[in-house]
Amino acid sequence: MARTGQQMRQRTAKAMGQASPSTPSSSSAGGPAPRSTGHEPGLRDRLRYRFDNSMSRGTPALIAWLSVVTLLLILLFSLVVSVFRLSRDQQGDFGSSMFGNLLHALDPGTIGGDQGSWAFKLTMLALTIAGLFIVSALIGVIAAGIDTRLADLRRGRSIVLERDHTVILGWSDSIFTIVRELSIANESRRRPVIVVLADRDKVEMEEDLRAKVGDFRGTRVVCRSGSPMDIDDLRLSSHLTARSVILLAPEDSEDPDSEVIKTLLALTHSGPEGPRIVAEIRNPSNLEAARLVGADRTVLLDIRETVAKLVVQTSRQSGAAAVYTELFDYGGDEIYFLEDHALGAATYAEAQLAFEEASVIGVIADGVPALNPAADTPVEGAVLIVVAEDDSALTSEPDATVRPDLGLLGSGAGEDEHPTRALLVGWNERAPIVLRELDHYAPPGSALTVLTSFEVRDVPALENLAVTVVAGQTTDRRTLEQHVLPDLDQVLVLCYSDHLEPQAADARTLVTLLHVRDILGGADAATPVVSEMLDDRNRVLAQVAHVDDVVVSGEIVSLLVTQLSEDPRLELVFDQLLGDEGSEIYLRPAEWYVRAGAEVTYATIVAGAARRGETAIGYKSAALAEGEASFGVRVNPAKAETFRVLPGDRVVVLAES
Repeated sequence: MARTGQQMRQRTAKAMGQASPSTPSSSSAGGPAPRSTGHEPGLRDRLRYRFDNSMSRGTPALIAWLSVVTLLLILLFSLVVSVFRLSRDQQGDFGSSMFGNLLHALDPGTIGGDQGSWAFKLTMLALTIAGLFIVSALIGVIAAGIDTRLADLRRGRSIVLERDHTVILGWSDSIFTIVRELSIANESRRRPVIVVLADRDKVEMEEDLRAKVGDFRGTRVVCRSGSPMDIDDLRLSSHLTARSVILLAPEDSEDPDSEVIKTLLALTHSGPEGPRIVAEIRNPSNLEAARLVGADRTVLLDIRETVAKLVVQTSRQSGAAAVYTELFDYGGDEIYFLEDHALGAATYAEAQLAFEEASVIGVIADGVPALNPAADTPVEGAVLIVVAEDDSALTSEPDATVRPDLGLLGSGAGEDEHPTRALLVGWNERAPIVLRELDHYAPPGSALTVLTSFEVRDVPALENLAVTVVAGQTTDRRTLEQHVLPDLDQVLVLCYSDHLEPQAADARTLVTLLHVRDILGGADAATPVVSEMLDDRNRVLAQVAHVDDVVVSGEIVSLLVTQLSEDPRLELVFDQLLGDEGSEIYLRPAEWYVRAGAEVTYATIVAGAARRGETAIGYKSAALAEGEASFGVRVNPAKAETFRVLPGDRVVVLAES
């Protein structure tokens, strides 16, 4: 940089020396003398300089100059006509002469009605020809001005005049899921607006959103081009009047977290007041710096840890990914907060049976959420945490239509823990967190084998898991047969997102899944197989391999970001759902809660879970897999809905481990 600056200064000095060959080297006092340009600017130079300045003001200045030229032109020809008395109809009226000449200059057809001498006609012909040049120039100037304005609009540089809208800053593949989910969430709002500000072409953003989102469901999406890190560009989004701001971590940046933190500085520089902010952070080591900037109005989502925790949670039980996806997206049932209810002195166990189409899963007392509290916890004055299809379906009055049949409750007990054996195929930046989370749940003496085609780094020290790292081709059948054994308790397949492009990484993962499931014995194998995917479109392909659960990392993060932007109270709820402390989601045998083979209402299943100190939120059955339920999972059924308890059926519950 220093050498470049020195070279630029030398070139500048050389150019100035060439422009001023007669510059003296010193003054009479021995000091440096001021350089001379060779001649003093004259009147012509000054007029030209002022003319150039006026022309640089754009289309209005050009129109003004053309107006001046037109005025001078008709004034000149009016003087000629008056002095030489060329018009017989003038009668000494100079104003009428100027108006007539103006019509000649602007409308060539005016000359067709002229009467008088040939000298007058030739003079008007000259005026008309000169007017043609002026009018042509005026049309060109106006057309160029309109084109410039349209180009400005295409660049998306005008300020958005909206209130109570959602602002999305930055661009990544997750934006399509976020916009789609926001469109669903906004269906109950009046004239909802989403504003996208990113350092991309406005038209390209609009075309990509239309192609990959499609139906915006009445939500208007406004795109603006600009850098979210620039304060001036940030004003284009009117973020100060927004309902919430979503800050995406850029995928094409070498240091995305630094850009996120700088954008947080731009958002919060005006003070602590403003809309709530949800920001993505890719590296957990940057969380503290982001918290210092974001303060209380910012919710930070650790992408790496969130995906890793979800992979672990779903790997422990088949069907869990479908439950989490259902709770996190707006397509089915999600989590809401019921503040005004008429349950009075009811307990938490009674509240679980109070609503027909809503499942109570926890309470908020003194601002602290508690999932699956004790059955005798009073709910009077507390905010209820519920799972429902939409907040408009919530009612304050109890409306359950059936009561549980206590004679059909089950009497099963839990299973004894024993050391487990697991296989982890693949490796990426989330793998160390996956190992730590697995260690939290693994009984002492458990073992895990890591099979990967790339170098393994940062293997954490674990307490319960003994980790063995094996290098090998994870798409090679013979290599997989040596490690995919029938006695495995679980198989996890991670994508090579650190080394390959998304589609290439997913392609390799799909090949691995086909081999793994076939080695285990096909779709009827007891060993659960959970896979991570980068692109949601590859989820359907993974189902061909009969994978128990698929976690699409980018999609699940997008769903969480959308939910948090709508209600920041969900942050603590999600932390409990994905954490290793407190109550978590389990899929446990249905006979633990209700009598096997019986036909029971969902209210009876809820009562059976409450008797065990658990909270039922859904049901999983192979019979449901033939319908619309994902992987046979039904979240938040109506209390009156009935189920035939078949072998292999499971109840989705919130419970302590």
